[in-house]
Amino acid sequence: MVHTLIPGFEASDLTLANGQRIRTAVGGRGPALLLLHGHPQTHATWREVAPELARDFTVVATDLRGYGDSTSPESEPDHASYSKRAMAADQVEVMRLLGHERFAVVGHDRGGRVAHRMALDHPEAVDRLSVMDIAPTATMYDRTDREFATRYFWWFFLIQPSPLPETMIAGATETYLRAHLRGQSRSEGVPNEDLVQEYLRCYRDPETVRAICEDYRAAAGIDLEHDRHDTERGHLVTRPLLALWGARGTVGRLYDVAATWREVCSGPVTGSAMDCGHLLQEERPAELVSRLRAFLQA
Repeated sequence: MVHTLIPGFEASDLTLANGQRIRTAVGGRGPALLLLHGHPQTHATWREVAPELARDFTVVATDLRGYGDSTSPESEPDHASYSKRAMAADQVEVMRLLGHERFAVVGHDRGGRVAHRMALDHPEAVDRLSVMDIAPTATMYDRTDREFATRYFWWFFLIQPSPLPETMIAGATETYLRAHLRGQSRSEGVPNEDLVQEYLRCYRDPETVRAICEDYRAAAGIDLEHDRHDTERGHLVTRPLLALWGARGTVGRLYDVAATWREVCSGPVTGSAMDCGHLLQEERPAELVSRLRAFLQA
């Protein structure tokens, strides 16, 4: 079906071998490029970036499991069904179903964490990757201080045992989501209201909120176990990595972002800031396209 939010793209639902259904948008032609969104966005966050990149690439933008219009698997005691390992495996299968055995991946926020895990677990599939406005998960938890905990309070709110955060969000869904989005952006009018409405449509589904909480619970538990196991083995990202971040966002203020990625990579790492907040793809889409194109075509 024709995509209603991303011009020139076709949307469909791909059913994976594990039974999960992943909402997928595809456009353009050329080398394969996978775009992964963060929280609380959906793949619609790429609507100004994807059509421009589609001039040079076959662009695939998806909703992560549990987000947007993708399905939400059942919760597990160790939250493994929402681990970045499980999410990364979904996306590799999506690309293979579309005929792409090897591809570049760009991930913002949670999508960047999925891209990081993908490069570790599936190096044969990932040609190169860009991570946007994040430091590695283990690094951010290990170096948590009062300022980080205050700015990123949801990292510690959403991981509380079910059903506490789910119930509280259900009581003030729009208030919570709008406050969260306002805190992410440093650009007037971003996100645009139609995108806010799209994110709100999905956030009003209790299953989506449950899945989002599970994503964060996994990040504070099983994801850290996976990351630390790799660190102990000296298992590092070997592919070229581009780190981009908002100079006016929390990550850019609290971390030497490129240095944190060099700690977990043996391949080349480049990185630089952009004059915006957390939502690079919505606040500075043209600049982002230029930077990504230079890296992906190098």
